Amino acid sequence: MPRRILGLLIATLLISVGLAAPAQAYNYDFSVCSGTQPQQEISRECMALMESFPEPSVLEIRDDRWTLSNYAFWKVNNPGAPLFDGPGGNVIRNFDNGFNFVRVLDTDSVEGWVQVEGGWMPDAEVTYVAPSFYKGVQLLDGLKNQFAWVLGDLYTSAFPGGRQDKENGRLLFRYTRVNLFAEAYDENGWRWYMIGPDQWIEQRMVGKPVRTERPEGYEGRWVAVDLYEQTLVAYENDTPVFATLIATGLPGSDTREGVFTVWAALERDRMSGAMGDRLWDLQSVPWVMYFDDSISLHGTYWHDNFGYRRSRGCVNLSISDARYIFEWMADGGTRNDITAGVMVWSSGEYRASGAATK
Repeated sequence: MPRRILGLLIATLLISVGLAAPAQAYNYDFSVCSGTQPQQEISRECMALMESFPEPSVLEIRDDRWTLSNYAFWKVNNPGAPLFDGPGGNVIRNFDNGFNFVRVLDTDSVEGWVQVEGGWMPDAEVTYVAPSFYKGVQLLDGLKNQFAWVLGDLYTSAFPGGRQDKENGRLLFRYTRVNLFAEAYDENGWRWYMIGPDQWIEQRMVGKPVRTERPEGYEGRWVAVDLYEQTLVAYENDTPVFATLIATGLPGSDTREGVFTVWAALERDRMSGAMGDRLWDLQSVPWVMYFDDSISLHGTYWHDNFGYRRSRGCVNLSISDARYIFEWMADGGTRNDITAGVMVWSSGEYRASGAATK
């Protein structure tokens, strides 16, 4: 049996029983495919590699079942919605006109009312929003080989610049992980990735973890936030060990590039603020790691749009990812022990149009 196929079988067996596979099981090399050109014959070595490794060899982290099960997040529907000191009681305050979420503690005790942190609200004033169950992966090869997450439901194209091929293409769903075996450019200069035989996907439709150098002064555990790819990679010194999709600041509230250190970590925190006429008030944001003044890495329950810019400047993670990073940074200690480095950088440049950019 070919060594690559044997390695895949070993890895699959170990993953199925929840064990980590030995490093040599993932010691394959995508370079045999790197010279592949669109609509040309693919080498036997490359075909064998794609058949043996149709998906990235990574390990998903566990769900943060405690937070996902015990926290219920609800959106405040109307501007000026009142918060009462009890069902039918006195108004404590009115919510500002903005983006407001509350953590609901009780929905059953009093008909027509829900208890939230700090008071009570009529149930007609709030709507439950399910959090994202997306989660990142532990890396088994130190990002030796490139992979990515698909950012939307689509069919692959037969060649760079081609239309999605519904007859012969591969159907992919959002957050599917794919190997990137080769790359080429279309006539407009956009980069495309080959993810299988005659299966191509454009760079703007994937989020790819990109390896970077460790900043001077960083030791031990640190994370790199890539604004271009909208990915986060966690490192043990120089070795990438975890990667995921994120959502950073929108234009006008861009996440600032630089080298930082986590200065405070909280298992949950309320976040509120204003930027022009944009207001927000978010109760019980979980797994918060502040690194650039009030900018933080944190769990996010109000959207499931990881891989795209979405925030007011913070680095949005899924709840499970945020807990994983929080506890990984603590390394068996407490939140007071977290002093990990956070590097915010960009592996490319965003432009409205242009070659090889998002």
